[in-house]
Amino acid sequence: MTTQAKRKRRGGILREEFSNPERRLAYYMVLPALLIILVVAFFPVVSSIWLSLHQATVTNTGAFVGFENYVEMFQNDDFIEGLTNTVIFTVASVGLEFIIGLAIALAINRAFRGRGLVRAAVLVPWAFPTVISAVMWRLMFQDQVGIINYVANALGIISQPILSDRTLLLIAAILVDVWKTTPFMALLLLAGLQVIPGDVYEAAKVDGANVLQRFFSITLPLLKPAILVAVLFRTLDAYRVYDLFWAMSNRELESLSTFVYKAVRVSQLLFAQGNAAAVFVFVTSFLIALLFIKGFGMQTSTGD
Repeated sequence: MTTQAKRKRRGGILREEFSNPERRLAYYMVLPALLIILVVAFFPVVSSIWLSLHQATVTNTGAFVGFENYVEMFQNDDFIEGLTNTVIFTVASVGLEFIIGLAIALAINRAFRGRGLVRAAVLVPWAFPTVISAVMWRLMFQDQVGIINYVANALGIISQPILSDRTLLLIAAILVDVWKTTPFMALLLLAGLQVIPGDVYEAAKVDGANVLQRFFSITLPLLKPAILVAVLFRTLDAYRVYDLFWAMSNRELESLSTFVYKAVRVSQLLFAQGNAAAVFVFVTSFLIALLFIKGFGMQTSTGD
């Protein structure tokens, strides 16, 4: 279908929608709420973009400097550290959560005695608030009283306190996030598994397909929409990590969100760079979502 034909089709759909009095009234009733959402959602974004292009402070907006704040931001070691930690954390945690969550979803999707109790137990870590989980695990990582640090030292895995090394802290944060958020991934994947017709598997068995063939030829292709939604949600959630890092590392572990907070709210000496970093987070999050929707084939409508 050509571009001109698509435009005519969209125009016809709009005319059809607004020619119906009931639908037109529904749009008019929803319009105030949409306007409020647009103002609340986009005004801070536009304001941050405007401030990031100026020598802005907390009290006033200075001279226009273009992309100078962005250049200085990428020259800031704290920003680079936060960006690196955020990317590593996002890729590692989401990857592990997907693999473990898919295994859990496949296991609890099968019929067995006590399946409801197992499903409820699996969701327990996800029910804990992030800060509570971070503080609880921080106690277990403590050098003097922490069971995990003690066992790791006794087995010779590490020779120094976990909480005193930023690399070990990042690994620990990834493991804590995997423990807490894998149930969410498993829940979304389980919902996708339950809508796959059982007749498809029966037909595959009749045709002689083994377990692996059924998994790669039936389960994964039919589970693709659920996988994309689950991975997208978790990627965007992990990309904005803030509370887990600071609560578990006592504000020693840097991320993009912690950099923005410190620059804008704590020191306020890097207010313009903080706004630039906030815009960077917004734009990259939008690009990540666009990558999943367009690049990985997530369907947003029933038609072309």
